[in-house]
Amino acid sequence: MTTESYTTTFRVNQSPEAAFAAIINPRAWWSGAFEGDTAALGDVFTYRYQDLHYSRQEVTELVPGRRVAWDVLDADLSFLRDRSEWTGTTIAFDIVGTGSRTEVTFTHVGLKPEVECYDTCADAWTALIQGSLKQLIETGKADLPELAGPVV
Repeated sequence: MTTESYTTTFRVNQSPEAAFAAIINPRAWWSGAFEGDTAALGDVFTYRYQDLHYSRQEVTELVPGRRVAWDVLDADLSFLRDRSEWTGTTIAFDIVGTGSRTEVTFTHVGLKPEVECYDTCADAWTALIQGSLKQLIETGKADLPELAGPVV
């Protein structure tokens, strides 16, 4: 059994500050409905996607141009047997600038291969992080996909 959490990395020709600004504005790259603020340490926000996903998250780390982390305080993923599987996990973004490029590493700490949501959630995260978020950082605008089925 492995203890590795889901992670994915990409590089862009933008500054760490541009990556940070995009990450703390998930409304611009994550399909669904948000309530609450997402840009200050201690902010608590909720995310909903149809009747499939609800989560309440707190901004627990916020280091401009370097790191963002959200702790999942509560979750209800209706497509899982354990609907609260995400509760107690952490969604983290590490940002490293190297010359004119920036590397963003996304990790969903606690989303491990042995949990039910791993395959479905990893696929959805890959689409959001490698697609929408990366596009937002690169171009200033993300095409938000109309997601079908279970989503993060």
